[in-house]
Amino acid sequence: MTFRTCLRAGAAALALAAGGAANAEVTVLGWPGGPEEAALRAVTELYNAKADLAEENKVELLFTSRDGFFDKLQVDLAAGSTAFDINLIATYSIGRYAPFMEPVTLSDQAGAVFGDTVLKTMQFDGQQYGVPTDLSLHFLYYRTDLIDALLADDAAKAKYSEIAMKHLGKALEPKAPADWTWEDFVANALYFTQSINPESPTRYGTVIQAKNLLFNMMVFHSWPRSYGGNWMDDTGAITVDSEAFRTALSQAKMLFDLGATPPDSTSYEYAEANAAYASGQVAAMVQWNAAAGELTAAQAATGTTAPPAGPDGRFTHIHGLGLGLNKAAENKDGAIAFLQWLSTEEAALAYAKAGGAPGLASETAAKLVADRPDLVQVGEYASTYGFVMNGGTSENALSVYEAQAKEFTGYWAGTQDLDTALKNTAAAMTDLLK
Repeated sequence: MTFRTCLRAGAAALALAAGGAANAEVTVLGWPGGPEEAALRAVTELYNAKADLAEENKVELLFTSRDGFFDKLQVDLAAGSTAFDINLIATYSIGRYAPFMEPVTLSDQAGAVFGDTVLKTMQFDGQQYGVPTDLSLHFLYYRTDLIDALLADDAAKAKYSEIAMKHLGKALEPKAPADWTWEDFVANALYFTQSINPESPTRYGTVIQAKNLLFNMMVFHSWPRSYGGNWMDDTGAITVDSEAFRTALSQAKMLFDLGATPPDSTSYEYAEANAAYASGQVAAMVQWNAAAGELTAAQAATGTTAPPAGPDGRFTHIHGLGLGLNKAAENKDGAIAFLQWLSTEEAALAYAKAGGAPGLASETAAKLVADRPDLVQVGEYASTYGFVMNGGTSENALSVYEAQAKEFTGYWAGTQDLDTALKNTAAAMTDLLK
């Protein structure tokens, strides 16, 4: 059953549930469940209450199951469905939908509200295909109590340098996580691993979620990107077999080989990695910003900062959810008006206060300090450190992540060597991104 069938069957009930939107003429297919739905309902109610909004341009919200959402959406868009005027898009799927959607012009406030980096999460081939509504990126989470104790203990600092010299060839000194490079991250992970340092208060220095899963690759990508890594260059040549990826993959492999991450972490994804940190047996980890509430609740002495830096700087993978225009929309004028309003400060602040997670530029985010202090950090990191790999919004972006997950996790698990992993990855990416 496609979205078209589902939506037509349920449209009457959904319209009644929308509270007075039964005569709405702009239909929006949103992401069902969770804070995204709650936030979208809140801003839609605000929009529909505007005194100067014509009845025929009021908005009706439609939702269906998350299971197979993007595949079913592609079927309906390709079929020219008119069941919705506006639909959900994601950074890593825009290329799949672009042929069946129309680029949009956002409000003149959009640049100041979101910033260029966040707006680019909704762009494909240089055109804007949607309004960014929710942003995901990565934080470095660390135990402040452990770091503070290390920095205050001369004997511990000497031990740290000894371990770094032995395994990294450099007598690194401990420092505040906000100043870490990836080498510091590795050294810290080794120091806080009991099999390397029997006096460590934690069993493992870090946890790397390394299940063969595309979203785990997104967590990893900030590492090679900081060494200058990318998927392809400006000519379209695949550049994954590079010193940047080799360095990051090798550093991570060291942590697996030396037991600085749990031995079964090659089967870990989001939940398992969080559980390992929450148990108190991990000193630091890189994880999605969405985990902040869970991890700080489990370990009160938890600090957050941006991921570690490399020679090219400090970076965090970002991707977003957003809303764009169906090429077959029956009320394009009304749909465009709603999308333009969603890109204003009024709408962005309302969306955030209702539980959404937009990536906001610093001046806009500062207005949410009392209500959503977490979004201040998200907005700052997105604007300052956020990146999307070259090709990361292409039609086959998800398949690229899947190919990398298969080959990279095979290397970490010891089933193939680094040269083979990168050779296979480059071949797969060449086919997918050509």
